[in-house]
Amino acid sequence: MSRWASLLGAVALTGLLAWPAQRKSKPEESQTLELPKELPAAVVAEAGRLRFCVTPLSARGLLTQQVRDGLRWLLSQDRGARIVKLRAFVAGSGDTRRVQTIVSETFTERRLPLPALSVVQIGPLPLEGAQVELEAVAEEKKVLNPHGLAFLSGQGAEVEQSLAGLGAAAGAAGIDPGDVLLATCYLNSLEDVAGVRARANAEFPGAAIDIVQRMREPMQSLAQCEAVARLRQAPAQPLVFLDPPGLTGSPGRSGIALVGGRRVALTGAQLAFGFNEPAARLAFQRLAKALDGVGASYSRVAVAEVYPLSRSIAELVRKVEPEFFDRTRPPAGVMPPFEGLPSLDASFALDAIAVLPDSP
Repeated sequence: MSRWASLLGAVALTGLLAWPAQRKSKPEESQTLELPKELPAAVVAEAGRLRFCVTPLSARGLLTQQVRDGLRWLLSQDRGARIVKLRAFVAGSGDTRRVQTIVSETFTERRLPLPALSVVQIGPLPLEGAQVELEAVAEEKKVLNPHGLAFLSGQGAEVEQSLAGLGAAAGAAGIDPGDVLLATCYLNSLEDVAGVRARANAEFPGAAIDIVQRMREPMQSLAQCEAVARLRQAPAQPLVFLDPPGLTGSPGRSGIALVGGRRVALTGAQLAFGFNEPAARLAFQRLAKALDGVGASYSRVAVAEVYPLSRSIAELVRKVEPEFFDRTRPPAGVMPPFEGLPSLDASFALDAIAVLPDSP
């Protein structure tokens, strides 16, 4: 019996000695980091449920932290809502390409639907050290705008005249100043930013106000302000364009676009690579593909925002876009020059809001 016990003990000891070697020789599994998910080219939402907000400025950390903090703030405000569109105005020398990655990572980690995104590089923001300002469009579960929305084109003039013109345009469309939900002012200089904000708050009480300097080098004190407002009466058609007398908006743009409380498509920015007409047409064609992917088209675009890097590029866009938009009823929107875009090869970017046809 002892002989068998000794033999079993020897076998067990041999197995124990061999086990670490076998464990060590097993190849380790490699860990591959998952690539960020691609953001959608366009997202569909109900205009009657849309809410507009602007993140508070922060000087804490650099661009990455500020984007994460801004998204965290937005998501804390939007409990139960779905963020469908983000527009990031990036100041400083941070890599604007990082914004898309951070947005994708943040929403994916939280298992939330991804929003469409537009990123534009600007001059300084109205807080030293701030590197990003986020505008967000969220779709709420309840109806907020039962009669729809009005999109008012940017008014280019002295700051006071720009805001007053925007208010007059709202009044011409039957919109009360208290119904303005978001007002964005693109300034040439932040020299009197406190005064601009005070005037904007007085003109549109209750609206989210976003103020940015378009270029790094300050210029003469001009502004171009645009707004989104809640309608008190539904438009006669799903999409109506107005040009009130005396309204001086962007060339080639309607003064106001009225959208009923129905489904709309909100696109992310499409970039143009090159400085000639074929390059510009390709950008418009890519936007057409984004719209087509969600059942929309150029024929029902309510708002088209263009972000050119110079006035000459803006003129190039104005030359090409009539091939895509109806000349008799162009969309609302703005087209002032900006500092930069997420690609060094880009000449301009454009995004859009389009009304979808009724469901079959």
